[in-house]
Parts: sequence; C-alpha cells; structure tokens
Amino acid sequence: MIDTERHPLEPFLPKEAKLLMLGSFPPPRKRWCMDFFYPNRSNQMWNIFGLLFFDDAERLVDADHKAFRKSVIQELLNQKGIAIYDTACAVRRLSGNASDKDLEIVEKTDIPALLAHIPHCHNIVCTGQKSFSVLTEDYGVPVPKMGCFNIFTLNSPPKLGGVPRRGEGVCKTLRLWRMPSSSRAYPMPLAEKADYYRDMMKQIGILK
Repeated sequence: MIDTERHPLEPFLPKEAKLLMLGSFPPPRKRWCMDFFYPNRSNQMWNIFGLLFFDDAERLVDADHKAFRKSVIQELLNQKGIAIYDTACAVRRLSGNASDKDLEIVEKTDIPALLAHIPHCHNIVCTGQKSFSVLTEDYGVPVPKMGCFNIFTLNSPPKLGGVPRRGEGVCKTLRLWRMPSSSRAYPMPLAEKADYYRDMMKQIGILK
C-alpha cells in the first residue's frame, strides 16, 4: 500500500498579495535544496524570477551551497505581493518520483480558504495539468492557452448550520493564467519562459 504524503509546507500568503501561484505538490525531500517552494535545484522558477526582477538568472541562486537564497526570495515575494501554495495538500506518489503524472491527489487544497487570507488577490497562475485539475474539476474553469487567462467566479457558499470554516462564503471573480512549466524538462528556453511570466506580471501590475 502506498503511503499518503501530506504537504510539508505552510502556504506563503503575503497580506497584500495580488497573485497566487499554485503548483501541484513539492518533490520528495531528497530533491530539496531549501525549505520552501520550488526547492529542487534543477527547477527554473527562481531563475525566472531572477531574470524578471534583477535581469540576472543567478541572482537568487546560492552557488556556494548549491541552493537558492530563501530569505531573499521570501523578501521579494512579500515586496511584490506574490503568494504561493499547491493545489494538493495530500497525495500518493504512485511511482515514488516527482512527476505530476504519477501523483494521485488524496486531498485537494481549499482554495477559497487561501483567498480569504489574501483579499486583494484576483489572479491565479498554474503551470501544469495536475495543478489545473482542481480548478477545472471543482470550479469549471477551462484551461487557458499558454500565456493567457480565463475569467471565472469562485463561489464557495457557507454551509447551513454550524460555524462556517474560513473560506466558506467567498465569492469573487478571478483570472486563471497558464504559464510554462518551470521544470527544466519543459522544452522551452529559460528566457522565453521568463517572457511569458513578465507579460503576465505587467498586466497584473506587479511589473512596470
């Protein structure tokens, strides 16, 4: 029997966040180089952010320790208003690896509860089919074309009776964006991936 693995990280939710980035689930611990999101040293997300905000793909890399600069990354995310979590909070790894296609979602993330913490956020970005699955299945929003968004209404009515949980009763209009995967295996040059993210963040107002 395959063990269920619970999410090892707390959601990163800056109070003034304008954008919520949703991945699928972190890779196995043995692939981590820091205790934060996108911890695999081969993942290109923090190289993309280095290009976007510093014009330097290595700015957020700690080469001496073969890791990323966690404190600098968190400071940047707080400053720019970017929240991060994943669409699954419990999974089974059917093949024991980090591949999305081999993840079985056991418990989905309560996305309205996340958004209740970040009331200024009206944009969600996903990068892979697994991370889109929760939104498409639960909220009926179709997957956008690469670099584009679809508008949808997230409506989570409160339960009748009892005390409502945080996140229940949330109703807001959001834009769901599709960006290239930050996996190094995704067949697109780093600079081209960064261009997609740059265009999105300019439209949101995170970048000028």
